[in-house]
Amino acid sequence: MTFSFSGQHYLAGLWQAGTGDAMQSENPVTRQIIWEGKHATENDIEQAFQAARHAATHWAITSPEYRTKILHAFAAQVEKRRAQLAELISLETGKPLWESLTEVSAVVGKINLSIQACRERNAEKKTVNPDATACLRYKPQGVVAVLGAFNFPAHLSNGHIVPALLAGNTVIYKPSELTPAVAELIMHCWAESGVPAGVINCLQGSGQVGRSLLDKAVDGVFFTGSYQTGKRIHQQFAGRPEVILALEMGGNNPLVVDEVSDLDAAVYHTILSTMITAGQRCTCARRLLIQNNAAGDRFLQHFILACQKLRVGPYTMQPEPFMGSVISTQQALSHLQAQQTLLQKGGEALLKMTQLQENSALLSPGIIDMSSVNAPADEEIFAPLVQVYRYDHFDDAIRMANQTRYGLAAGLLSDSAQKYQQFYQQVKAGLINWNKPTTGAASSLPFGGVACSGNHRPSAYFAADYCAYPIASMESTHLTQPAQLLPGISLE
Repeated sequence: MTFSFSGQHYLAGLWQAGTGDAMQSENPVTRQIIWEGKHATENDIEQAFQAARHAATHWAITSPEYRTKILHAFAAQVEKRRAQLAELISLETGKPLWESLTEVSAVVGKINLSIQACRERNAEKKTVNPDATACLRYKPQGVVAVLGAFNFPAHLSNGHIVPALLAGNTVIYKPSELTPAVAELIMHCWAESGVPAGVINCLQGSGQVGRSLLDKAVDGVFFTGSYQTGKRIHQQFAGRPEVILALEMGGNNPLVVDEVSDLDAAVYHTILSTMITAGQRCTCARRLLIQNNAAGDRFLQHFILACQKLRVGPYTMQPEPFMGSVISTQQALSHLQAQQTLLQKGGEALLKMTQLQENSALLSPGIIDMSSVNAPADEEIFAPLVQVYRYDHFDDAIRMANQTRYGLAAGLLSDSAQKYQQFYQQVKAGLINWNKPTTGAASSLPFGGVACSGNHRPSAYFAADYCAYPIASMESTHLTQPAQLLPGISLE
């Protein structure tokens, strides 16, 4: 499939060439140049902000039915380009085509889920009292900045944009500089949906573009990415508490494997927890906690063998691979260095992660036993690399699972309902799964973590909560005097 891109920003309903420094994206497997454009300048950023601010008043008072109509038109445009968008996601991120197709489905499915969530969580309510009506309604935040992530370049940003627009906000979207082509195609879908000029704008560029955007008088910032970047955003707004921040910042997630009768199922769910998307999901299990006995040995042996057999390659490979590349060769080399650091600290390579092709971002799965390492670093390594820890007692597994500053996802594979109840009660995380992969999440539920994984603004079904704020009103159609005045008041 041939792709043609303008390499432009989308500002005030128009495609405009930037005047900043040149930027480009490339296929992480072949290094083929996919997209070329220019970083947004201060002038571009100011233009995007003014367009969003100008459109905000009108968009906020449009009817929910009209906004819903626009969202459905956007979904129709995405559906029309389903094959093109899926292949572009694979081309620009290196992920398999089967996975990219599921991402496109998530983009389309977000529309109806967001409408349902908004109706449920932001529904207008009235209570009629003898002297007044108590009303609960919601207003949009105003102009919000959405900072996108590279691992799901269409879906994750869409998870903020759709509920934000539905609530009546205007949006300035700054996608990852690693996936500008996917962002441009998504913006074409918005442009052809009939959305009014200025309601959604897109600025391409680096992290500096994002930082400059956040210097504007935005009313909200919706971010998905690393803890380090999320922390800097939080610090940037230390003096602006009036700005709503929704920060999803990853995790160092544990998966505990207890006594299980179906060994193959346990291995399968562990693979999905640790290696899917080449380990580039914030919910991937980074730490695998296994019993220190013969059953644990047996599970580990099967898991290593299964990882050795995983099909890894470009999205064009036939039969299709399970796993593609990480996002860039630079990141691949960084992950290999992180593995080397683990080994230098005393980790044992049960299966060493390697670069499968020179000058390519394809990495093989890696498994490092860290059981003998004292005080291992509490870091999220965004790669197909999992650290193994052995435990003697289930209480030890829970203690080890909680040895992290993060709190996004945690999982337990066990035949025991009693142990799951203990795990659920004692493990600190926003997503807790039993006999399912840590990467499994339902869009009909909230998505977010605690501690350093987020700031208590879960997304997915709960995104409606940070896209609008509640207004409480006491209302009466007639101005009347009470039958009895309060003591000390005389109107004669």
